[in-house]
Amino acid sequence: MTEPTIRPAEGYAGDVTPQQAWQWVQAGQAVLVDVRSDAEREWVGQVPGAAAVAWKQWPGMAMNADFDTQMRAAVPEGGRAVLLCRSGVRSIAAARRATELGITAYNILEGFEGDADAEGHRGQRGGWRFHGLPWKQS
Repeated sequence: MTEPTIRPAEGYAGDVTPQQAWQWVQAGQAVLVDVRSDAEREWVGQVPGAAAVAWKQWPGMAMNADFDTQMRAAVPEGGRAVLLCRSGVRSIAAARRATELGITAYNILEGFEGDADAEGHRGQRGGWRFHGLPWKQS
């Protein structure tokens, strides 16, 4: 296994690539926490075995009032979490909050779908799916 490349970040442990996050999860070194809304996971796809702890919920993208409790339940005390959202934005906010809760939290760069291309479509410019990592769709 190669040495991890962690990008420094403010307010949380750092940013990691989707591939690094998956290596940690496979090795039992981190819990994968998907912070997308229930609707996104259902419609767009999800990572098997990931803990579903929405940062915001659809419709209206209201804050998840149970985020703190759900994060503490998903990540064992002293454990490490890698947080995934659509594009890597909400997962930064969630990683900062998880850090405040005492969890060593990392943001997964590129998110599940990656950046939008010139036509506004996701899935062609990085992201969990783009890199061929495990996912399924209902």
